[in-house]
Amino acid sequence: MTQRERGFVAGAWMVIALAIGGCGGNGASEREGWVEKGSGKSPLDGGPRASESPVNEALALEGEKLFRSKTCSTCHAFGKMMNGPDLAGVTHRRSAAWIETQIQRPDVMLREDPITRELVRTYVVPMPNLKILPHEAKALVEFFKKKDRAGS
Repeated sequence: MTQRERGFVAGAWMVIALAIGGCGGNGASEREGWVEKGSGKSPLDGGPRASESPVNEALALEGEKLFRSKTCSTCHAFGKMMNGPDLAGVTHRRSAAWIETQIQRPDVMLREDPITRELVRTYVVPMPNLKILPHEAKALVEFFKKKDRAGS
């Protein structure tokens, strides 16, 4: 299957999931998807949590714009469940490296990362690869940090 066909399939699954589940989530508890449930540790999630470094305000502003323009808000919110995990507190739970890699290469993470596989078991629909660039992923993490510091 070509990269384009995989993207189409991922997009099709997203549309199906949205049609079936609407925006109300899937009945999972608010934080359930972020618990590792014995699936093992991720090599990318070692070290300090993303929230432990200061927020870069300029990057956070860019990240806020990207969150809307890259359609992240279709599946994610802060402080409420949607079709993907609630992002409130994510920078307290995960390292910047893990979050950035999840944003940039969710397809690779699904194959290689135990936390990502657990998320897909909980939320059913895998995160599509939106071709986020490294600097865009950093900006999104800064936005998440800012939201976490503000209490979402």
